[in-house]
Amino acid sequence: MADSYIIRLANCAFFARHGVHDEEEFLGQRFFVDAELEVDPGEALETDDIEGTVHYGVAFKVMEEIVTGKRRYLIEALAMDIAKALVAEFTQIRMARITVRKPSAAVPGILDHVEVTVEHRA
Repeated sequence: MADSYIIRLANCAFFARHGVHDEEEFLGQRFFVDAELEVDPGEALETDDIEGTVHYGVAFKVMEEIVTGKRRYLIEALAMDIAKALVAEFTQIRMARITVRKPSAAVPGILDHVEVTVEHRA
């Protein structure tokens, strides 16, 4: 039996209004989120039962509610709130590693995106 396994939700896109500047709240932008979830397998891998694991659709909805909910100034705080919400929703999650990408960061230069990753353990 496996000690744990990883579920990844990659490049989930949401429109939101996070950031320090007033324009970011007014205009909003897309944010991209990756979730890497270390999951306690319990019996799910043997029984093939969705009740024993993390339901991807529910996890996506949890992330969507956090990202599109209240405004946060820091994407670091946003990532931590997502991680904590996922761990609270699913008792099978041992660790949530969340990456948030902000493509249109207000910096005086050219870049692809700004990205932050946080980890939260159950």
